[in-house]
Amino acid sequence: MRHAVRPMIHFMPRSHETSCRPALCLAFCMFILIAPTGPAKAQTPADTTGTTAQATSALSAAAPVPQPALSISLTREVLIAALGFLEPRTLEAHSARDFCLWGLDGLTAIDPTLSVTETRPEVSGPVPSPTGAMTATKNSADASAQAPAILNVLQGQTVVFSRIMPDADSNGAWADLVTAAMQAAWQHSATLREAGSDALLQGFFDELFNHLDPYSRYLGPSPAISDRTRRTGDTGTVGLSLGQSGRMIVITAVNANGPAWEAGVDTGERLVSVNGRSTRGQDVTTVQEWLEGNEHTSVTLGIAAKGHRTTMLQLERTQVPPETVFASTDGPFTVLRVTSFSTQTAEEISQYLDQVVDEPTPDTSAPSTNKNKTAGIILDLRGDRGGVLQQAVTTAALLLDHGVAVTTYGRNPLANHIWAVQGGDMTNGTPVVILVDGRTASAAEILASALADHRRAVVIGSETLGKGLVQVIGQMPNGGELFVTWSRNQAPLGWPIQGLGVMPQVCTSLGAASLQAQLSALKQGNTLQGEAVQMARAARYPVPVTKILDIRKHCPAAIGSDADMDAAKVLMSSPAAYKAALESVPDENSAPIH
Repeated sequence: MRHAVRPMIHFMPRSHETSCRPALCLAFCMFILIAPTGPAKAQTPADTTGTTAQATSALSAAAPVPQPALSISLTREVLIAALGFLEPRTLEAHSARDFCLWGLDGLTAIDPTLSVTETRPEVSGPVPSPTGAMTATKNSADASAQAPAILNVLQGQTVVFSRIMPDADSNGAWADLVTAAMQAAWQHSATLREAGSDALLQGFFDELFNHLDPYSRYLGPSPAISDRTRRTGDTGTVGLSLGQSGRMIVITAVNANGPAWEAGVDTGERLVSVNGRSTRGQDVTTVQEWLEGNEHTSVTLGIAAKGHRTTMLQLERTQVPPETVFASTDGPFTVLRVTSFSTQTAEEISQYLDQVVDEPTPDTSAPSTNKNKTAGIILDLRGDRGGVLQQAVTTAALLLDHGVAVTTYGRNPLANHIWAVQGGDMTNGTPVVILVDGRTASAAEILASALADHRRAVVIGSETLGKGLVQVIGQMPNGGELFVTWSRNQAPLGWPIQGLGVMPQVCTSLGAASLQAQLSALKQGNTLQGEAVQMARAARYPVPVTKILDIRKHCPAAIGSDADMDAAKVLMSSPAAYKAALESVPDENSAPIH
């Protein structure tokens, strides 16, 4: 098996392998709820005698405008599911009490007249001693401190809810308490009712996650659907984008993740029919809808290339993740622009690499001569905000012979992984340059750091964002999703990605003169960025903010520019410069123990 990724779980005896055809490995915590609806209230018809105005007045008095309802059962189920998901996974340990008190500040965020306070009852006079005898206390404050805490919700100066707090770790009791507090606030606040129940939960989680980290978050039902579509695809389709040419429908793009790609459909061909219906004279939107349907259903396409007869193809609709890799050539170099890491990104990259790189077979000892063989590969990760961690690791496996791509550490044992790759470099050592900028983040930083630390690629650009935290996704009973940070990323040489980002071997954000000086020095076998690269690789968690800023100032984060691509082509045109840039990163065997 080639190009494998082997995650090894700390403290556990066995390991798991996945092939180079990537699979999404995150486990989703699923919670299912059927929320019963209450019976409708019977209304007594208004008295219709008298004038029309009197009838209208009587009807209004008898049937007041109904207030929007808050689903108590669904709210409670979401809270129970969320507390159960959060408690074992957050980077630092917190109780249900912590989560709920933080979240209830969301009431104030929506309606500033509401406030949440914690009080303890005043105790005076004799109190029970441990033996049961009544003894006088030296200080009533001592007795009050031992009394159970009380949660209060106030509107202005008026207490609208008050209840004794349960034990700190009782998820069910805290879910009951918060639900009751929300219900009381809902009944007294028109602002809450106007915002709606989705906003009530959104406010709760927003305030809760404000106390954790910048990347943990809650998505309500509608945004969660859109996000899932971005990661995994939507309803069943075949992966074609269409355009119009006169009265004909033409294929403008073929998604490499879809069945049409596998069937050999090409851009520029005409789509003549869909399930026997002629597309002539139809608009693009209509024909696109014909292509879509339930997953695993069949659709028959009539395809005609210019000058050829129509060929009938029967395809099975599947969920097709959005295409994330776009290939082009720039002279002798292949450019792969990766916009994000979805569930099929590594497979897309693998397909493009197969087209541009010769690979030895069992019958040949060396690659065959091929005039189309690329002189170098440029991975453009500028603006790539990341995505699925495993896809970055699997992509690294396509370009590394073996080694660790990234290590993740968290409080939960299941968050601790050494992501090792093996199987062999499918490009046979073809030079690789990675373009990054200040927007490059997360999974994209994992790929860049993995290839740079193993001296497999040269990183060009500016300091990246520095998002080195991993989120796990939990689906809630209302269809919403929790993204909870549960581990930190550590690059192969032991430095933390969070905050630091990836320090390029060639920095383009210091100006044209600096870039020219760097490239000239590299051609002579020297590196002007070496000190900054070494300083970044020597950092170890936790890194003080002052040190992070001191390191990052050597190549300030910036938006990518044409200078990045120009530098990449100059570097790969000079073997001496490329080698010197690679070797500016410490050798794996000489790096500090981590």
